[in-house]
Amino acid sequence: MPRKASDPLPSTPDFARAEVTRLSPCAVPVQGTAGRRHRERQHAFRSEIQRDRARIIHSSAFRRLDGKTQVFLNGTGDHYRTRLTHTIEVASISRTLARALGLNEDLAEAIALAHDLGHPPCGHTGEEELNRLMKGQGGFDHNAQSLRIVEILEEKYPARPGLNLTWDVREGIQKHADGYVHPLTQKAHPSPSLEAQLTDLADEIAYSSHDLDDGLDAELLHWEELMTVPLWCRALDRAKSEYSRIHPEKNRSFVIRCLVSELVEDLVAHTDDKLTQSGVSSPEDVRNHPGRLAAFSPTLRRELSTLRKFLFKHLYFHPEVAGANRQAARMISELFHTLTTNPSSLGRKTQARIRKHGQKRSICDYLSGMTDRYLALQHRELVG
Repeated sequence: MPRKASDPLPSTPDFARAEVTRLSPCAVPVQGTAGRRHRERQHAFRSEIQRDRARIIHSSAFRRLDGKTQVFLNGTGDHYRTRLTHTIEVASISRTLARALGLNEDLAEAIALAHDLGHPPCGHTGEEELNRLMKGQGGFDHNAQSLRIVEILEEKYPARPGLNLTWDVREGIQKHADGYVHPLTQKAHPSPSLEAQLTDLADEIAYSSHDLDDGLDAELLHWEELMTVPLWCRALDRAKSEYSRIHPEKNRSFVIRCLVSELVEDLVAHTDDKLTQSGVSSPEDVRNHPGRLAAFSPTLRRELSTLRKFLFKHLYFHPEVAGANRQAARMISELFHTLTTNPSSLGRKTQARIRKHGQKRSICDYLSGMTDRYLALQHRELVG
């Protein structure tokens, strides 16, 4: 049964009480703040958020992340990050940030593990292509699709769709929504939880630093050009301060590590200052605060923006990356039109959803769930 405002929150089991004592007053409680849409019996030795984390990891959509592009098309190199390895890195950084600020680590990690479930094959180029194909049909956004996956598309229970995650995890997944309506108060809040805010920025830390690492590994980025990027120079200075005789090109991974440390330490310090100045003292205060409280310092924010512009110019729009992704996006378009014309080629589950969700949305769900490799196989089989 769905929860009602009058329903009491689940009690905190004995095993979780020690966790409660170390949390900041601004942290989301270990059991969450609003429960699930459908009531469930409490687990004997796991909190509700811990159960959510496990459900995400065991989902089909999570497994498929291993075959989806981060920057370089999956299969083009053994060392390049996939959407799955990126997700694991975001989860690691999220836990570090949450622990440093006394927040709910399990919640931050659960949000991180689910944040890219809705990404289609071929990276952001694939997302742009699906959004174009779905014009007039609600469009396509990977954040909204991630929420759609955990609420509708995953099939784990006999009597209901989705994973039945807690509201706090779903709030963090939707990320860019204009208002977060709490199911108990029925009020829209201008900001999500601190855990969700920090996970959003952990994502930015991970893709900025690790896409840079992959670009250097692919020799599409060059050291001489990077010396014009202030944040890179800062990381290089930090690396040299720890190892005076370091060979930066040979020890690139250590420089990247220093870059991540710079961003994480700045984010923790500046967020802590903002929390003190704001006077917030509960998760509700955080959600009702007019602006987000998790933030980099103005200097680091400017330097991170400069790095992002550099990556767009020299990596994401590089012909070797953009060309391959455009070719893959073309496969999405051709396969979309083929399946629209001949829906009998769809799988049984997708055909069953057409009556409820419409033909184009169901095909969009099907395509967005594909790995890069399966997209190529289906394109070869159905389009030729």
